[in-house]
Amino acid sequence: MRYRAVFFDAGETLVHPAPSFPELFALVLEREGHRVLPDDVLAASRAVTARFSQASRDGSLWTTSPERSRAFWSSVYVAMLGDLGLPSQDGLRDSLYGAFTDRANYTLFDDVRSVLDGLASEGYTLGLVSNFEAWLDDLLADLGVRDAFAVRVISGNEGMEKPDPRIYRLALGRAGVDAADAVYVGDNPEFDIDPPAALGMFPVLIDRRERHGDHVGARITDLAQLSEVLHG
Repeated sequence: MRYRAVFFDAGETLVHPAPSFPELFALVLEREGHRVLPDDVLAASRAVTARFSQASRDGSLWTTSPERSRAFWSSVYVAMLGDLGLPSQDGLRDSLYGAFTDRANYTLFDDVRSVLDGLASEGYTLGLVSNFEAWLDDLLADLGVRDAFAVRVISGNEGMEKPDPRIYRLALGRAGVDAADAVYVGDNPEFDIDPPAALGMFPVLIDRRERHGDHVGARITDLAQLSEVLHG
Protein backbone atom coordinates (compact mmCIF):
# COMPACT_ATOMS: atom_id res chain seq x y z
CA MET A 1 0.00 0.00 0.00
CA ARG A 2 1.18 3.53 -0.77
CA TYR A 3 -0.31 4.75 2.52
CA ARG A 4 -0.88 3.27 5.96
CA ALA A 5 -3.65 5.48 7.35
CA VAL A 6 -6.69 7.38 6.10
CA PHE A 7 -8.13 10.21 8.16
CA PHE A 8 -11.51 11.81 7.58
CA ASP A 9 -13.30 15.03 8.35
CA ALA A 10 -16.82 14.45 9.75
CA GLY A 11 -19.41 17.08 8.82
CA GLU A 12 -20.45 16.93 5.15
CA THR A 13 -17.78 14.29 4.60
CA LEU A 14 -19.18 11.39 6.62
CA VAL A 15 -22.28 12.76 8.35
CA HIS A 16 -24.91 15.35 7.48
CA PRO A 17 -28.15 16.79 8.84
CA ALA A 18 -31.12 14.80 7.59
CA PRO A 19 -32.52 15.10 5.06
CA SER A 20 -30.03 17.94 4.39
CA PHE A 21 -28.91 21.19 6.01
CA PRO A 22 -31.19 23.41 3.86
CA GLU A 23 -34.17 21.10 4.20
CA LEU A 24 -33.88 20.75 7.98
CA PHE A 25 -33.39 24.50 8.32
CA ALA A 26 -36.51 25.14 6.23
CA LEU A 27 -38.48 22.54 8.21
CA VAL A 28 -37.63 24.23 11.51
CA LEU A 29 -38.70 27.59 10.13
CA GLU A 30 -41.95 26.10 8.83
CA ARG A 31 -42.73 24.72 12.28
CA GLU A 32 -42.26 28.26 13.59
CA GLY A 33 -44.66 29.68 11.02
CA HIS A 34 -42.21 30.86 8.35
CA ARG A 35 -42.39 29.39 4.85
CA VAL A 36 -38.96 29.32 3.21
CA LEU A 37 -37.71 27.23 0.30
CA PRO A 38 -34.65 25.00 0.85
CA ASP A 39 -33.03 26.58 -2.22
CA ASP A 40 -33.28 29.98 -0.53
CA VAL A 41 -31.71 28.51 2.60
CA LEU A 42 -28.90 27.09 0.50
CA ALA A 43 -28.20 30.52 -0.96
CA ALA A 44 -28.12 32.02 2.53
CA SER A 45 -25.86 29.25 3.86
CA ARG A 46 -22.75 30.94 2.47
CA ALA A 47 -22.75 32.62 5.90
CA VAL A 48 -21.65 29.29 7.38
CA THR A 49 -18.45 29.04 5.34
CA ALA A 50 -17.75 32.74 5.85
CA ARG A 51 -18.16 32.38 9.61
CA PHE A 52 -15.81 29.38 9.72
CA SER A 53 -13.16 31.38 7.88
CA GLN A 54 -13.63 34.40 10.13
CA ALA A 55 -13.31 32.28 13.27
CA SER A 56 -10.08 30.83 11.93
CA ARG A 57 -8.65 34.27 11.14
CA ASP A 58 -9.64 35.55 14.58
CA GLY A 59 -8.24 32.50 16.33
CA SER A 60 -11.56 32.02 18.11
CA LEU A 61 -12.40 28.44 19.04
CA TRP A 62 -16.07 27.64 18.58
CA THR A 63 -16.37 23.93 19.37
CA THR A 64 -14.61 23.75 22.71
CA SER A 65 -17.59 24.42 24.99
CA PRO A 66 -21.38 24.49 24.71
CA GLU A 67 -21.29 28.23 25.33
CA ARG A 68 -18.84 28.89 22.51
CA SER A 69 -20.80 26.61 20.20
CA ARG A 70 -24.09 28.34 20.92
CA ALA A 71 -22.56 31.78 20.40
CA PHE A 72 -20.94 30.75 17.12
CA TRP A 73 -23.98 29.08 15.62
CA SER A 74 -26.28 31.83 16.85
CA SER A 75 -24.19 34.31 14.88
CA VAL A 76 -24.49 32.08 11.79
CA TYR A 77 -28.26 31.73 12.17
CA VAL A 78 -28.71 35.47 12.71
CA ALA A 79 -26.83 36.15 9.46
CA MET A 80 -28.83 33.54 7.56
CA LEU A 81 -32.16 34.71 8.93
CA GLY A 82 -31.25 38.26 7.97
CA ASP A 83 -30.54 37.13 4.40
CA LEU A 84 -33.91 35.38 4.38
CA GLY A 85 -35.69 38.50 5.63
CA LEU A 86 -36.71 36.86 8.90
CA PRO A 87 -36.35 38.08 12.50
CA SER A 88 -33.75 36.56 14.80
CA GLN A 89 -35.13 37.73 18.12
CA ASP A 90 -38.32 35.67 18.36
CA GLY A 91 -36.76 32.34 19.30
CA LEU A 92 -35.95 31.20 15.77
CA ARG A 93 -32.21 30.95 16.34
CA ASP A 94 -32.77 28.93 19.53
CA SER A 95 -35.08 26.55 17.67
CA LEU A 96 -32.45 26.16 14.97
CA TYR A 97 -29.69 25.54 17.48
CA GLY A 98 -31.82 22.90 19.16
CA ALA A 99 -32.51 21.11 15.89
CA PHE A 100 -28.91 21.10 14.72
CA THR A 101 -27.57 19.82 18.06
CA ASP A 102 -30.10 16.98 18.19
CA ARG A 103 -28.21 13.82 17.24
CA ALA A 104 -31.44 12.28 15.93
CA ASN A 105 -31.32 14.80 13.07
CA TYR A 106 -28.09 13.41 11.59
CA THR A 107 -27.25 10.46 9.37
CA LEU A 108 -24.36 8.99 7.38
CA PHE A 109 -23.94 9.56 3.68
CA ASP A 110 -24.94 6.41 1.82
CA ASP A 111 -21.38 5.65 0.69
CA VAL A 112 -19.74 5.74 4.13
CA ARG A 113 -20.23 2.27 5.63
CA SER A 114 -19.09 0.30 2.60
CA VAL A 115 -16.02 2.51 2.10
CA LEU A 116 -14.96 2.26 5.74
CA ASP A 117 -15.43 -1.51 5.68
CA GLY A 118 -13.42 -1.79 2.47
CA LEU A 119 -10.53 0.30 3.77
CA ALA A 120 -10.43 -1.66 7.02
CA SER A 121 -10.35 -4.95 5.12
CA GLU A 122 -7.35 -3.67 3.17
CA GLY A 123 -5.47 -2.98 6.39
CA TYR A 124 -5.62 0.81 6.58
CA THR A 125 -5.67 2.48 9.97
CA LEU A 126 -8.72 4.74 9.99
CA GLY A 127 -8.92 8.03 11.85
CA LEU A 128 -11.07 11.09 12.28
CA VAL A 129 -9.95 14.72 12.62
CA SER A 130 -12.89 17.07 12.89
CA ASN A 131 -13.89 20.54 13.99
CA PHE A 132 -16.99 19.44 15.84
CA GLU A 133 -18.48 19.62 19.30
CA ALA A 134 -17.68 16.83 21.73
CA TRP A 135 -21.03 15.14 21.09
CA LEU A 136 -19.73 13.95 17.71
CA ASP A 137 -18.29 10.92 19.50
CA ASP A 138 -21.77 9.91 20.69
CA LEU A 139 -23.22 10.62 17.25
CA LEU A 140 -20.74 8.26 15.63
CA ALA A 141 -21.75 5.63 18.17
CA ASP A 142 -25.44 6.24 17.40
CA LEU A 143 -24.67 5.69 13.72
CA GLY A 144 -22.67 2.54 14.38
CA VAL A 145 -19.29 3.69 13.05
CA ARG A 146 -17.39 5.00 16.07
CA ASP A 147 -15.38 1.83 16.49
CA ALA A 148 -14.32 1.93 12.84
CA PHE A 149 -11.91 4.74 13.77
CA ALA A 150 -8.84 3.71 15.72
CA VAL A 151 -8.11 7.41 16.25
CA ARG A 152 -10.74 10.09 16.86
CA VAL A 153 -9.45 13.65 17.26
CA ILE A 154 -12.47 15.87 17.83
CA SER A 155 -11.78 19.55 18.43
CA GLY A 156 -14.46 19.79 21.10
CA ASN A 157 -12.45 17.33 23.18
CA GLU A 158 -8.96 18.50 22.31
CA GLY A 159 -9.16 22.29 22.67
CA MET A 160 -7.70 22.95 19.22
CA GLU A 161 -9.28 23.29 15.80
CA LYS A 162 -8.32 22.97 12.17
CA PRO A 163 -6.40 24.53 10.48
CA ASP A 164 -4.06 24.42 13.50
CA PRO A 165 -1.37 21.93 12.43
CA ARG A 166 -1.21 20.55 15.97
CA ILE A 167 -4.55 18.79 15.54
CA TYR A 168 -3.24 16.80 12.57
CA ARG A 169 0.03 16.05 14.34
CA LEU A 170 -1.95 14.78 17.32
CA ALA A 171 -3.87 12.39 15.09
CA LEU A 172 -0.72 11.18 13.34
CA GLY A 173 0.99 10.58 16.68
CA ARG A 174 -1.93 8.60 18.06
CA ALA A 175 -2.06 6.50 14.91
CA GLY A 176 1.70 5.97 14.97
CA VAL A 177 2.20 6.98 11.34
CA ASP A 178 4.29 9.58 9.55
CA ALA A 179 2.56 12.34 7.60
CA ALA A 180 3.88 10.93 4.33
CA ASP A 181 2.08 7.67 5.05
CA ALA A 182 -1.31 9.30 5.67
CA VAL A 183 -4.25 10.51 3.60
CA TYR A 184 -6.73 13.14 4.73
CA VAL A 185 -10.23 13.39 3.22
CA GLY A 186 -12.42 16.44 3.76
CA ASP A 187 -14.83 18.81 2.07
CA ASN A 188 -13.40 22.25 2.88
CA PRO A 189 -10.27 23.34 0.96
CA GLU A 190 -9.34 25.91 3.59
CA PHE A 191 -9.33 23.44 6.48
CA ASP A 192 -8.96 20.02 4.88
CA ILE A 193 -6.52 20.43 2.00
CA ASP A 194 -3.79 23.02 2.51
CA PRO A 195 -3.08 22.38 6.24
CA PRO A 196 -2.55 18.59 6.02
CA ALA A 197 -0.66 19.02 2.74
CA ALA A 198 1.72 21.42 4.48
CA LEU A 199 2.58 18.64 6.92
CA GLY A 200 3.23 16.15 4.14
CA MET A 201 -0.08 14.29 4.23
CA PHE A 202 -1.89 13.49 0.97
CA PRO A 203 -5.15 15.51 0.91
CA VAL A 204 -8.26 14.45 -0.99
CA LEU A 205 -11.12 16.88 -1.49
CA ILE A 206 -14.58 15.32 -1.39
CA ASP A 207 -16.78 17.66 -3.40
CA ARG A 208 -20.22 16.10 -3.02
CA ARG A 209 -22.03 19.19 -4.33
CA GLU A 210 -19.45 19.83 -7.08
CA ARG A 211 -18.67 23.33 -5.88
CA HIS A 212 -14.92 23.09 -6.50
CA GLY A 213 -14.57 21.90 -10.07
CA ASP A 214 -11.43 23.99 -10.50
CA HIS A 215 -9.66 22.34 -7.57
CA VAL A 216 -6.06 21.45 -8.36
CA GLY A 217 -5.31 18.13 -6.73
CA ALA A 218 -7.09 14.93 -5.83
CA ARG A 219 -10.86 15.49 -5.93
CA ILE A 220 -13.73 13.03 -5.65
CA THR A 221 -17.50 13.49 -5.60
CA ASP A 222 -18.30 10.18 -3.90
CA LEU A 223 -16.33 8.28 -1.27
CA ALA A 224 -16.49 5.17 -3.45
CA GLN A 225 -13.98 6.94 -5.72
CA LEU A 226 -11.41 7.06 -2.91
CA SER A 227 -10.10 3.56 -3.60
CA GLU A 228 -9.06 4.56 -7.11
CA VAL A 229 -7.18 7.56 -5.71
CA LEU A 230 -5.39 5.43 -3.12
CA HIS A 231 -4.33 2.84 -5.64
CA GLY A 232 -3.62 5.20 -8.51
